[in-house]
Amino acid sequence: MAKHYRPCVLWFTGLSGAGKSTTAAALQTQLTELGCNTYLLDGDLLRQGLCKDLGFSEEDRAENLRRIGEVARLMVDAGLLVICATISPFEKTRRELRSRFAPGDFLEVFIDAPLSVCEARDPKGLYRKVREGKIAQFTGIDSAYDRPTNADIHLHTDQMNPEQCVAQIVQYLQTNHYLAVK
Repeated sequence: MAKHYRPCVLWFTGLSGAGKSTTAAALQTQLTELGCNTYLLDGDLLRQGLCKDLGFSEEDRAENLRRIGEVARLMVDAGLLVICATISPFEKTRRELRSRFAPGDFLEVFIDAPLSVCEARDPKGLYRKVREGKIAQFTGIDSAYDRPTNADIHLHTDQMNPEQCVAQIVQYLQTNHYLAVK
């Protein structure tokens, strides 16, 4: 049976609490229902295994993303639609990741919410710990986050619910011939 989708990676970037994991999980469910072979690589889970030896220095963050990118590239080569949910704070690193993929196989998805919204959501209690001085080098507070300037898809999760975000991504995939319209 011929595939009705083009394998690629959807690389979600955004601050902690912006909605990357929530949107990624909802997207995976929707794409699976549409008959796509998918895999979700969540940055938090990968830090518990594949990248557990890394800290949060700029160099370690870049290595963390390089490893995730290499796994994603192999999965794309195997014919999957791969969803990566990572903070990916540095534009330079995201650019380097994209360069490792064939043209069109890397789609950057900016999961955008203001810092104040991310802090209010604080699903893991991390912002509270940062404000209490228990965590240092936290992206968006005392470690830089380079907002994407050329993301393929830009979602404002403070204005859209996960279902609306997923609908916008699916629309993009259909319009740009990554996913056949059914």
